[in-house]
Amino acid sequence: MKVRFLGVSNAESADNQLVSFLIDEILAVDAGSLTARLSFAAQKKVRAILLSHGHYDHIRDVPAFAFSNPLRTTPVLAAQETLEILSSHLIDGVIYPQYAGKTSFLKKPALKLVALEPFTPKKVVGYEVVAVPVNHPHNAAGLQITDPDGKSVFYTGDTGPGLSDVWRHISAELLIVDLTFPDRLAQTALDSGHMCPALLSRELRKFRRIKGYLPRVVAVHLTPWLRGEIAEEAARVAGRLGLRFGIAAEGEVISV
Repeated sequence: MKVRFLGVSNAESADNQLVSFLIDEILAVDAGSLTARLSFAAQKKVRAILLSHGHYDHIRDVPAFAFSNPLRTTPVLAAQETLEILSSHLIDGVIYPQYAGKTSFLKKPALKLVALEPFTPKKVVGYEVVAVPVNHPHNAAGLQITDPDGKSVFYTGDTGPGLSDVWRHISAELLIVDLTFPDRLAQTALDSGHMCPALLSRELRKFRRIKGYLPRVVAVHLTPWLRGEIAEEAARVAGRLGLRFGIAAEGEVISV
């Protein structure tokens, strides 16, 4: 399994892209920079889109993807509330066409919206996907993705602490985790449902206690102007835990 990061930040600039990554070039996970970072040829390889939750920086490029790929129907899978946010705020017939239905210029829907039930495995273009509720507004979910060879990635999506129940339901070789703030903004992280290095350290210790091991960890959703501060604190956490840890970069590819 190969994971290619398209965007890894929670704010956008010429040098920073919103969160999105690809599994083996065919399964997109979140859509903050799904079209902004992919050629039209690369977009045609994408066979399905998974969404962790309905905040704009995670769903933004779904309608742009539909606009660029109108002659096929691409499944979009997420919690029901996330699909409702997408339908009512982006592909609503006002901001963008209602791509999940028939329109005056499309003979068939460009998108097929499919609800993921919590803890229920779903086959998606050859992968097994399990959505697990996490601590973030609007019915956010972490996503475990397992390939046909049994290799697994778990993406927390945006989340705050309180992941003990999540860890009991997943078993992954790679964790892709929220790490939005430095420790001096721990209260902001708690208030907004995000992580800082100290909070993440506690959750990883729980993981090791529950599962008996620590997987490789890669952080995303960093605030770009705080990245250096976050990285220094996270490196100290990794050293104390003996953790294989990294902060994802746009364009980086990781093999699982």
